[in-house]
Amino acid sequence: MSVVVVGTVALDSIYTPFGSVEEELGGSACYFSLAARLYDDVTLLAVVGSDFPDRHVECLRTRGVNLAGLQLAEGPTFRWKGSYLDDLNTAVTLDTQLNVLTQFRPHVPREFCRPDVLFLANVDPDLQLQALSQVSGACLKVADTMNYWIESKPSSLTKVFSAVDIVVINEAEAKQFTGIGNLPAAAKALLGLGMKALAIKRGEYGCALFTQTDYFVAPAYPLERVLDPTGAGDTFAGGFVGYLSRVRQLTPDSLRRAVLHGSAVASFAVEDFGVRRLLRLSVEEVVSRCRELRHFTYLEAL
Repeated sequence: MSVVVVGTVALDSIYTPFGSVEEELGGSACYFSLAARLYDDVTLLAVVGSDFPDRHVECLRTRGVNLAGLQLAEGPTFRWKGSYLDDLNTAVTLDTQLNVLTQFRPHVPREFCRPDVLFLANVDPDLQLQALSQVSGACLKVADTMNYWIESKPSSLTKVFSAVDIVVINEAEAKQFTGIGNLPAAAKALLGLGMKALAIKRGEYGCALFTQTDYFVAPAYPLERVLDPTGAGDTFAGGFVGYLSRVRQLTPDSLRRAVLHGSAVASFAVEDFGVRRLLRLSVEEVVSRCRELRHFTYLEAL
């Protein structure tokens, strides 16, 4: 199968108690692609500026990410600067420079207008809607978002959520979007928009999966040291969607397994800065960690 992702490619500057990096390869579509490519073919739709380093382009290409939809625009690349010095669970944005991202209009190349899976990574929901309008016959449509879009474009975001099969969102965002403080009740309200499944990311506490008829909770993989949590949610989405693309099923069992794969891949991403750990990650490592996660949650029949 094939996966098309629409999102951002960025140059990140990150500061944590364990060190810092400047102008590191990042962005929602980048983290997602490097995770999903472990499972299936991935085509990335995003924009970068004329200052985007060639080594980053080659880095993505040599890892098997199709860059046919990567646009090059005059001007500086989207940049984000953030700190986790006080709390590794919460990023403090120090600076955001949208730059060429303000010019971005997703264009789905003709040969990719009928993908098997379309993933709308964290980006302006109006751009997500533009991408949706260009794609026909996608068997699975999945979307992510963030608090900024919930606050600034709730109407557009509601249209996106109503048009996709699965939404991936974190717990605080689910409660913010619905205005409901109870997680199961917030999930019920979101599912009422018509989506088939809802994966709610809970950071160090794992992920809760809701459908109209099923509920599943998976823990996060226990790590003694986290260097950089940037992109963990995007990486989770890459493992989650990538697995579903590979197995070609949307059953309760496959959704549960997809959550485990998403959690496993995300656990590797936070072990190093930026996308560095994803660049050297193998499928065998992910499968091994999935087995451990399954063992952690297994209980003999009572």
